[in-house]
Amino acid sequence: MSVAQSFFQQFPSASVNTLSSSSRSSPSVRIYVKFTVSCCSLASPLTLVNGNTDNKAPERNEIRLGLPSKGRMATDTLDLLKDCQLSVRQVNPRQYVAEIPQVRDANLSNLEVWFQRPKDIVRKLVSGDLDLGIVGLDTVSEYGQGNEDLILVHDALEFGDCHLSLAIPRYGIFENINSMKELADMPQWTAEKPLRVATGFAYLAPKFMRENGLKHVIFSTADGALEAAPAMGIADAIVDLVSSGTTLRENNLKEIEGGIILESEAVLVASRKSLIQRKGVLDITHEILERLEAHLRAVGQFTVTANMRGSNAEEVAERILTQPSLSGLQGPTISPVFCKRNGGVAVDYYAIVICVPKKALYKSVQQLRAIGGSGVLISPLTYIFDEETPRWRELLSKLGL
Repeated sequence: MSVAQSFFQQFPSASVNTLSSSSRSSPSVRIYVKFTVSCCSLASPLTLVNGNTDNKAPERNEIRLGLPSKGRMATDTLDLLKDCQLSVRQVNPRQYVAEIPQVRDANLSNLEVWFQRPKDIVRKLVSGDLDLGIVGLDTVSEYGQGNEDLILVHDALEFGDCHLSLAIPRYGIFENINSMKELADMPQWTAEKPLRVATGFAYLAPKFMRENGLKHVIFSTADGALEAAPAMGIADAIVDLVSSGTTLRENNLKEIEGGIILESEAVLVASRKSLIQRKGVLDITHEILERLEAHLRAVGQFTVTANMRGSNAEEVAERILTQPSLSGLQGPTISPVFCKRNGGVAVDYYAIVICVPKKALYKSVQQLRAIGGSGVLISPLTYIFDEETPRWRELLSKLGL
């Protein structure tokens, strides 16, 4: 195996453009890869991509959080942090380092925010130059390549939803091909004429093809406008991120059964070494995680408050719990409403407070009014804090703590 082949297999992100070579992943499977290694030395590829290769986290006092520097992912990340009372202040938009003023005097006082390209966030987490990062799961999978030092702290930040998928033309020899099995069984693909796939995912795409029995495949790496590649005749298929699928349809491409490689959304990822070895990282991760969990759990939830006549709290509770949409998180909160009457104080009403998801809001109000509820007040929830964050327990378990 040549040095260039070894380098590409370990670090496909260095692949660009047009030199052809082939690598043998197993005796029965041949994967052809089209690439060029340029502007770098092959003497120490691990240093180029992964930076620090020691088992220890680099020494420094600051704790670093990597965030995407551009695009929709960057905007959505900053919006989420703001909603969690973690607003990022960037003094100069040309600077790559920022701060979170709200936590300057709290446990997060030595937290630095670094704006980086998503793939560089993953690489710098592996090298130890960052401790935490927010990126898409597709980026973690492509550039982390299963590195055991990368650990998912929160796997569903509820933005950046998409999936990585194989797409083929709707016409020609692919017109009646509707599954990965049918694609793999096509007699057209031979060592002399392999299936040509254009993709920016030089690690995940070949891995997926091998796992699905495609023996003769050649990959050309590309970024952006991949949908044009089949129509231009430079590729037979593409592997790319898909959100709504509109762009694929408009370019006469289709997804096929079994062709989804990965479901992706934004995640919070951390360096295992940093969590265990660097002072303060675990505490900061705990606080960020609690804020994220509390906010995300509250999204789409509403507090419903109403008054209801009743002889006692138990009788009111029984009436409420007969309605399927009025159970709340654990159950309704019921408290007496004290009214002045004949110079004294009497309890004729009880106040009911429940938490209701948006999709069941109007139905819940109808049910509440049907059993005697009045003066119904509705307000959106901002945070729902559990006794302990479930993902925190999962993280400690992953770390063996």
